[in-house]
Amino acid sequence: MAKNDLDWFVARRYLASRKRGRFLSLITWIALLGIILGVMSLVVVISVMNGAQDQLREMILGSTPHVVVMRTGNALRLGNWEEVVSAIEDVPGVASATPAIYTQAGLVRPGPYAQPSDLFGILVDSVRGASDVERQLAGPDYLGGKTDSGLPGIVVGQRLAERMDLFPGDTINVISMENFRMDPLGGFMPKIRPFEVRGRIETGVYEYDLRNSYVRLEDAQEILDLTAENEVSAVSVRTTDPWTANETADLIFDALDGFPYWTQTWIQRNEQLFSALKLEKIAMFVILFLIVMVAAFNIVSTLVMVVADRTREIGILKSMGMTDRRIQKIFLLQGVWIGAIGTLVGAALGVAIGLFLKRYPLISLPASVYTLDRLPVRIDPLEVGMIVLLSIAVSLAATLYPSRQAARMDPVEAIRHE
Repeated sequence: MAKNDLDWFVARRYLASRKRGRFLSLITWIALLGIILGVMSLVVVISVMNGAQDQLREMILGSTPHVVVMRTGNALRLGNWEEVVSAIEDVPGVASATPAIYTQAGLVRPGPYAQPSDLFGILVDSVRGASDVERQLAGPDYLGGKTDSGLPGIVVGQRLAERMDLFPGDTINVISMENFRMDPLGGFMPKIRPFEVRGRIETGVYEYDLRNSYVRLEDAQEILDLTAENEVSAVSVRTTDPWTANETADLIFDALDGFPYWTQTWIQRNEQLFSALKLEKIAMFVILFLIVMVAAFNIVSTLVMVVADRTREIGILKSMGMTDRRIQKIFLLQGVWIGAIGTLVGAALGVAIGLFLKRYPLISLPASVYTLDRLPVRIDPLEVGMIVLLSIAVSLAATLYPSRQAARMDPVEAIRHE
């Protein structure tokens, strides 16, 4: 029998139960299951965190422009928007630029029942909207079509419509929160305009679907008394590459000669959200990797018990000529076997669970708390590989102490051990 074969034969025998040499001992199973559960949990949780980041990013990019260009001032009004749009469209990296109005409004339906809303005025005539939502709203089924009543149309978020019990064809009043006027008695007179509900829209982002409503740009200008000056709130920009939005925003700022214009990108608007997600991912990785560390201590305790249990056998092997290095190798093989098998099985189970959850989203989430309504999953092969390597490395490190203790035994004292 070759040396390597003998070393592995002895290591395998030490992993097994004394009574049933073909089966693993109980302490070996405990150490193995600890590694499996730790790695499996780590792979599943990290994959879920990746999926949450990706899904949030996709929903945000589909619902908001990549860059917003505004003009400083108390009223946040941008005049001569045609010239601004023309200058922005000449900037490298800009796919489209369209004017937009952002304002606060109250939606009132007969009842009476009112809800606050973030009202957006979009240019329906432009088919190059700054977001997927704008291009969808420009279609004939929404703001691009005519209403039956002849009133201007409005599209409301899905959850806002459910809360107000609104359906296509209903009439609601929109109250502007910006241009209040004084009546002869000194009271405030808000501007109120009736609109016909053209439909509901669902972006997937809970806050957007609960607060957003959309009208044509001309109708938003009319309710804010901006038709004479042809002013808008901002210019929404879509870039060719959303990941270079910050660089493109700098180019836009330079093209507009800087002040009084300023820019804000989707990355800057959501910086806190993605920073929190990144920090949460790191925290979850550290917490769950501690499970793997605890499982590695199980390997230490397992090998220590094996050394104590097999002391006389170790002494006999050393007296027959087996070197300290080969004794240490035997115990290293045991620890590496437990770590490698446990890690690979745990990673395989984690990937399988992740793929199952991705195909069958059985777990639903309260969207009001988590923004997402289901558990998203994205398995990153590089991160899975890193988890596997770290887990095997920790398992190998856990074998060093007990293997050295076994190799340092005096053969005479070991044989005399009771």
